[in-house]
Amino acid sequence: MKIAFVVQRYGKEVMGGSELHCRLVAERLADRGYDCTVYTTTARDYVTWENVYPEGESVLNGVVIRRFPVAKPRDIRSFNAYSDWIFFNPHGRDDELRWMEEQGPYAPALIRALEADEGSHDRFVFFTYLYYNTYWGLKAIKGPKILVPTAHDEPALHLEIMKEVFAPPAAFMFNTEAEKAMLGRYFGFEGKYQDTVGVGVDIPEGLEDSPFAAKYRAFAPYLLYAGRIEPGKGCAELLDAFLRASPRLRDLDLAFIGNLLMPLPAHPRIRYLGFVPPEEKNTAMAQAMATVHPSHLESLCMAALESMAVQTPILVQGATDPLRQHCLAGNGGLFYRTAEEFGVALELLVRDRRLRKLLGRNGLAYVRENYTWDAIIGKYISVFSAL
Repeated sequence: MKIAFVVQRYGKEVMGGSELHCRLVAERLADRGYDCTVYTTTARDYVTWENVYPEGESVLNGVVIRRFPVAKPRDIRSFNAYSDWIFFNPHGRDDELRWMEEQGPYAPALIRALEADEGSHDRFVFFTYLYYNTYWGLKAIKGPKILVPTAHDEPALHLEIMKEVFAPPAAFMFNTEAEKAMLGRYFGFEGKYQDTVGVGVDIPEGLEDSPFAAKYRAFAPYLLYAGRIEPGKGCAELLDAFLRASPRLRDLDLAFIGNLLMPLPAHPRIRYLGFVPPEEKNTAMAQAMATVHPSHLESLCMAALESMAVQTPILVQGATDPLRQHCLAGNGGLFYRTAEEFGVALELLVRDRRLRKLLGRNGLAYVRENYTWDAIIGKYISVFSAL
């Protein structure tokens, strides 16, 4: 069976949630004998959509990649200003179509290729509801298609043109029950194939003997944030909450790993450890006292699952339904809503080693029960058959 994936960015250097999610699914389907092709852009950076990768066809880990140029880069300041206007003022459909074009990645050649190549693939899977390539790509493909929404309850979701995104797919693969319930309040899915799938998580072994273990033991004890370091991920709010709590937790540092997209304060208890490869990230998580996930906009959060897979408790923003549900369903962590609650929860984790061990064991069991790759890929194979 020939499967086509459509996603805004793709590559081993692209570590964003939905983009990495797409790559992991495509590669594991390719490992099982599926003929997988990804339609994407030459952009690596989601802020400007600057063309970085070479245009044309390449292969990565058994998956064919077809890249198309972004015809117009994004000026993020003007885009944000336009978004602020359109989200909170009366406007028409033409205004929303302009917003979608400005959102990008504006790659008309990708859409034309989808129209031309529809007959060459058996199934089309679109990742992320939000972007130009999904909005126009769903219109270009006339046959049955699958959408993995990776949606948050954010202003863009309430634009009228989003009804044109959620109407055409024949099947929906949700990340969590919380995401499914949220989308069900705004869109109708009656008669459509639906499944709650998420992403698989590998359970690493031997991290105590990893060549990186001594490095991270030297930093201990620390609370770890792993991911894009930016205000939109809740990092500014996290810094404020940690600095408020730090006088009561004098030996604990807050460490960041990932792509640094905002300044961090010069403070002896706050460390930036750089952008690290996946195997080193696993070790950093395993050596952490806990990992923290402060984002208000998540449909799954792979980093939280990866933390539970190495038996490290999670501390999450409780206003984010999918994150809170990981704690409630898996008993693998604690959640907070305010800086005061953050401090209380963090203090409890620091002082109760037995609790940390129990949460860690629970988290691993939760990942093993719900997020093995065999289970995830089995759900994709089921939707391919059902269509």
